[in-house]
Amino acid sequence: MPPSCPALFIAAPASGQGKTTITAGLARLHRRAGRRVRVFKTGPDFLDPMILARAAGAPVYNLDLWMGGADHCRDLLARAAQDCDLILVEGVMGLYDGNPSGADLAAAFGLPVLLVIEAAAMAQTFAAIALGLATLATTGQPAPGDVAGSAPPALVADRGGSLPAADAGLRIAGVLANQVAGPGHRAMLTERLPATLPFLGALGRDAQLGLPHRYLGLWQAAEIADLERRLDQIADALASTALATLPAPVSFSVGAAEPAPSTTASPLAGCRIAVARDLAFAFLYQANLDLLADLGARLLFFSPLADQRLPDCDALYLPGGYPELHLNALAANTGMRAAIRDHQAAGHPLLAECGGLLYLLDQLSDRDGNQAAMLGLLPGQARLTGRLANLGLQAVTLPEGTLRGHTFHHSAAEIAARPIATAVAARHHGRGEPVYRQGRLTASYLHLYFPSNPAATARLFLP
Repeated sequence: MPPSCPALFIAAPASGQGKTTITAGLARLHRRAGRRVRVFKTGPDFLDPMILARAAGAPVYNLDLWMGGADHCRDLLARAAQDCDLILVEGVMGLYDGNPSGADLAAAFGLPVLLVIEAAAMAQTFAAIALGLATLATTGQPAPGDVAGSAPPALVADRGGSLPAADAGLRIAGVLANQVAGPGHRAMLTERLPATLPFLGALGRDAQLGLPHRYLGLWQAAEIADLERRLDQIADALASTALATLPAPVSFSVGAAEPAPSTTASPLAGCRIAVARDLAFAFLYQANLDLLADLGARLLFFSPLADQRLPDCDALYLPGGYPELHLNALAANTGMRAAIRDHQAAGHPLLAECGGLLYLLDQLSDRDGNQAAMLGLLPGQARLTGRLANLGLQAVTLPEGTLRGHTFHHSAAEIAARPIATAVAARHHGRGEPVYRQGRLTASYLHLYFPSNPAATARLFLP
C-alpha cells in the first residue's frame, strides 16, 4: 500500500499574508507535541526553507512541478510520508499564481488546503475572498500552456507524470485569519462565512509574531537572533486553534522517477566538491546537495567570509546569497580570493550562481553605492539597483545538457564577455539570463535545480 500521512497545504490570496509564519508555527507546535514533521516549500525559494527547517528540525525540500516534475515531487512526498507524522507544504505567492500554480500542486497530490488571509483592513469581505478562492478551486483552471501569456509549450511541459484534470478541484480544509484585532473583528470576519468553509482560527496583531525581511525576502535564519523565541510564540498562538489537531491523512503513491545512482555507477565517485556556505552564500537547494552526494561526490563546506583557503577539492560551487552585504569582509579575505583564482587557473570546475556570479566580478557595489573589489575572474562590475531586475523560471541548454532553474535578483551586472548560452524564460515576455564560461568556470544569475538533469549536473562538476 502507498504510504499515507496527515498533510496540509498552506495557501493565501497573495504574498505577504503570513504563509511562512503560519507554516513555521504549525511545524513548531506539532514538533513540540512529539510529532515528526516534514515541511516542503512550493516553488523556487531559499529563505523560507531556512526558517521552516529550524521550526521543524528537519531539512526542507522544494516542490516545483516545472523544475522537478510531478514524479520527482511525488517521490519526495512519498518518502516523507514513510517516516513522519505530519507533512506541511507552504504555497507560493497566491494560490492560483503561476503556471503551474500552488493550486495545481495541491490538486495533483490531493493535499487539503488551508487558506490564510491577512484580515487587518477588512471585515465581511473576508468571507468573499475565502469563498472566491474555494469556488475557483472547485471550477478548476486551464491546463498549463492554455492561458494567454503562459510559457511556450516546450518549456511548460511537465517533466514527469501528469497534472490534474482542469476540473479536479481542491480539497479546502478551512480558513485562518491573520492580523485580527480582537473578538469583535473576528466576529465580523466570520459573519458571512458559509458553514461549508470552516473557520479554523485567528492570529492576532502582534509584531513579535512576524519575521523580519529585506528585498529578497525573509532574513536568513542565522541572522535572526531570537528566532527560536519567535517560533515558540507563534506556536503558542496557534495552540488554541483547530490546527493544533492533525489534519486528515493523505496517501502518496511512489512516483516513477529514476532511482538515485548506485555508488558503483556514480559519475562523481571520489569527486570532492567545495561548497560555499555562510551568511554571504547560502542559497542552496537541499535536493541539489542530495543529488551531488547521490552522484558520488563528497561535499566539503567552507566560508568565503571566514576561511583563508579552500578545502582540498576537485570542483567548486559558489551558490547565491548576499555578497553585497559583506563587501568589506569578502574583499579583505585575500587568502580566499587567491585560492579561488588558483582553482580557476588550474582548470578545475567552478559553478557560480547569482551571488556567486557577483563574487567573480571585478567590482561589486551595494545599495548605498559602497564598492569593493571581488575576485576578478569575470571582467565586469555589478551594482544593487534597489528594485527587482529579473524574476522567473528559466531553462538553459549548455554543452552538458539542458537544466531548469530560476532567477531572482535586484542587481544589474555589466560583464565584458560573450555568453556561451542564454536561458529561455518559462513565460512569455520573460527575459532570459546569459550564462558565461571561461575554461571550466560557468557563471550566471540562474539558480539551477540539479534534479532537472542529473547527468548534465555531473558533467558540470566532473574533474
